[in-house]
Amino acid sequence: MPTTIKTRSGRVLTLPTPAEDAAITAAANADPDAVPFTDAEWAKVKPLARRGRPLGSGSKTQVTLRLDVDVVEKFRASGDGWQTRINEALKSWVRTHA
Repeated sequence: MPTTIKTRSGRVLTLPTPAEDAAITAAANADPDAVPFTDAEWAKVKPLARRGRPLGSGSKTQVTLRLDVDVVEKFRASGDGWQTRINEALKSWVRTHA
């Protein structure tokens, strides 16, 4: 009887026998375009394979802020980095009103 596993979604997968697995591995190793990674190559790749959003600097906090439409449109019209420019404008105001 073949070995099977059940996924979280409920699908049942049939695993290859050891002989089938060996044949699959031999065929993959014989393909010059599909050379498997060495352990050293995997060591370089795995730390880079982080999923999700990049970590922040830790010096900023996320807030929800309601601004006038015309103010946001003006900053957005100036191109990428408009949120950074709003932050710089607010920092400048804080420096002059400290």
